[in-house]
Amino acid sequence: MAISSSDIRIEVCVDSVESALGAQAGGADRVELCDNLMEGGTTPSAGTIAVARRVLQLGLQVMIRPRGGDFCYSDLEFESMQHDIEVAKSHGADGVVFGLLLPDGRVDVERTRRLVEQARPLSVTFHRAFDVARDPFEALEALIQMGVDRILTTGQEPTVLEGLDLITELVRVAGDRVIILAGAGSKRVMQKVVAQSGVREIHIVAPRAVDSPMTYRHDRVFMGGELRPPEFTRTVTDPSRVRQFRQAVSGIIRTDD
Repeated sequence: MAISSSDIRIEVCVDSVESALGAQAGGADRVELCDNLMEGGTTPSAGTIAVARRVLQLGLQVMIRPRGGDFCYSDLEFESMQHDIEVAKSHGADGVVFGLLLPDGRVDVERTRRLVEQARPLSVTFHRAFDVARDPFEALEALIQMGVDRILTTGQEPTVLEGLDLITELVRVAGDRVIILAGAGSKRVMQKVVAQSGVREIHIVAPRAVDSPMTYRHDRVFMGGELRPPEFTRTVTDPSRVRQFRQAVSGIIRTDD
């Protein structure tokens, strides 16, 4: 079966409405809307979800993650995730993104199934909690059994290029049972990932730094911890970089054996 560039869907990870609009302008198929990307992404506010839905015409996936750190959640954290799914649904999200593990590194099947059922009819992505599961193929089969729509992964490695062999095998084993969503990497890396693995969906970030409009800058006070981003610079999604990713995967044709 031939897989061409027209089959490749691009998801852009964003942390603001402005960035979501940038992804849309660049030709993305959907966004994964988060907060706190410095921590790998947490649940965005209800206001951010609502405004994003109002101004976007592309797919809107909402991160459901109550905090940074590991993916082994307390009962109270799980309760907040349930509430956040309802908020995302009520504000018109197309899908939700979450991941739960047990202390031993297996997928938390019981609570994942409950969230999947609650999220319907929205689509469900199991995020990179998958990359720290103890057995990727055990996790894959568990998630397929629960009806998860896609799995975001870098192949259980720090980068998608290092994890490419596992991604390729996951695509083969998964077949049409679940979508393997590969991300993220540079344009050239994602070309190689698509060509070798046969993934049909890629997850990217496309940031550019923008300067604060503040003319008065108090440089002795900061709002975070000791390791902190600059107070007067932030990042937003660059539409031109999204377009470059689209162009990078254009012309790729992979024929499965």
